[in-house]
Amino acid sequence: MNDFTKDTVIGEVLVKAPEAAPLFLSIGMHCLGCPSSRNESIAEACAVHGVDVDNFLDKLNNYEPEL
Repeated sequence: MNDFTKDTVIGEVLVKAPEAAPLFLSIGMHCLGCPSSRNESIAEACAVHGVDVDNFLDKLNNYEPEL
């Protein structure tokens, strides 16, 4: 289990848990490699993409990729 918060920067998530990238892709965030998205907080990304941040954090912090 991870302990990411609303203020965690996406770049940090991708360094600590690169396997979570599909979660960001699932909310329409397809530019994970661009500098602006990597410096955006989880809350900012969710706001831009119309996603409930608390629900997304729950999925992110409990994410286990399929084998």
